Amino acid sequence: MAPTRDQTHPGAPRDLKRRLIVVQDALSPCPYIDGQAARMPLHYSLAEMDGLDVDRLLETGYRRSGEFVYVTRCPHCQECLPTRLPVDRFKYTRGFKRVYNRAQRELTWTWAEPVVNNDRVAMYNRHRAARDLSHGGGPIVADDYRAFLIDSCFPSLELSVYRDGQLVAVSIMDVGARAVSAVYTHFDPDASRFSLGTLAVLLMQRWAAEQKRDWLYLGLFVEQNRHLNYKSRFRPQQRRIHERWVDIAAE
Repeated sequence: MAPTRDQTHPGAPRDLKRRLIVVQDALSPCPYIDGQAARMPLHYSLAEMDGLDVDRLLETGYRRSGEFVYVTRCPHCQECLPTRLPVDRFKYTRGFKRVYNRAQRELTWTWAEPVVNNDRVAMYNRHRAARDLSHGGGPIVADDYRAFLIDSCFPSLELSVYRDGQLVAVSIMDVGARAVSAVYTHFDPDASRFSLGTLAVLLMQRWAAEQKRDWLYLGLFVEQNRHLNYKSRFRPQQRRIHERWVDIAAE
């Protein structure tokens, strides 16, 4: 059944609805929970978005993939919960301190405009293969990488992490006026002892604090998915449940 007018841009601020057009809205196998059907309406913006637009879409549960934004509207499941951290109340555990202190001793990092090259594509493919994230697909090429991470309707930055001058991790982060959003992190499996996924979140939180942002969005939390439930370790946090942001207290 085709979506009604009210379902076309669920939750989007009214003025942004006029700028978003639906390019895909159909049921498909859920990429996060086996046996579930997923509905994630995909939208394209007719105009460039600024930081305020980013904030308002993130606030209402939207995520970005390439030049598109999407939101979960699955018919029989509500396990995908948008998750965000209040930047100024973030708690460093002993484990987080160890990760950050080791990185300070042995790694370097930079923030810059996102780019695509052979090193990044090769590392992306190694990361996906090592963590069983390819979902049966083969390696991607530069055009795929560009479409997923570089082409963007949001202002974005790239975090690049190096060890002895060699690239070991990349994280793409969208930048709003009051918030930032982690889009995707990939890293060299041979450098996994540095807990690079955790480090990327810590570095994004520090960037957000230095730049006076209020929120760091971590994407979707799914309890049943081992690739997404790690986000529960970052506290305190909020999850969007039944269209409301709910506090998840620090442990």
